[in-house]
Amino acid sequence: MKMLVPMKLVPDVVEELIIAADGKQLDREEIALKLNEFDDHALEQALLIKEAVGGEIIAVAAETGDIDEVLFTALAKGADRGVKLVGDGLEQGLTNRQYAEMLRAVVEETQPDLILTGVQANDDLDGQLATWLSGILDYPFATVVSRVEAADGQVKVQKEFSGGVIANLSLQTPALVGVQVAPATPRYAPISRVRQIMKTTSLDEMEVEVPDVPGPKVVSLAVPVSDGHAEMIEGDAEEKAERLLALLRERGLLA
Repeated sequence: MKMLVPMKLVPDVVEELIIAADGKQLDREEIALKLNEFDDHALEQALLIKEAVGGEIIAVAAETGDIDEVLFTALAKGADRGVKLVGDGLEQGLTNRQYAEMLRAVVEETQPDLILTGVQANDDLDGQLATWLSGILDYPFATVVSRVEAADGQVKVQKEFSGGVIANLSLQTPALVGVQVAPATPRYAPISRVRQIMKTTSLDEMEVEVPDVPGPKVVSLAVPVSDGHAEMIEGDAEEKAERLLALLRERGLLA
């Protein structure tokens, strides 16, 4: 089974986020980026399928930040091919619709049986990459998936609904799934292994253009402004209780 796993870098929210000069986006040249965690789970799910039934895994990502290391790490974990999308306008990121339109060419070139995307990413949270891509390709798909098994030209998936409800679905290939979590923790690739892959393997490059498609427009970004502060209540337990009651009465929360 041939599998395609789209990947991307997202802002590391643990680090400081810096707004670009235009005030409408994050400055991706200044902020720390990391692999989208859901994409890591999608790759792990692909690796589990490969170990179970064999096949080929193609990791693909648009050129932004240190994406080469992400793709080489995927190869070190067990992917068979890394494809880097290159072109103007990629450095500040893509909307999911733009990314889906660009992936159409990759799918036409690679002809995968199964596409596994991350269910969402922390820079959009709309979870629409799988939806857009399946609509463009007219592939059967399921998203918010926690397990994928492949056999006899079909994939069987476990899809999660709210309230703890699990649906078991069968999809005819070629198909597409949005992975929420893999059955196993994403594996670790030692740095030495990644460096070895970098020396012995090369990435394929595909020239792309950022499509001009409708999408949400950011009017402005701004850091939160503090307009107050916490009051630290001092004293023993009785004094603290009296002060707390007084504050609640001042705010009309107690009679």
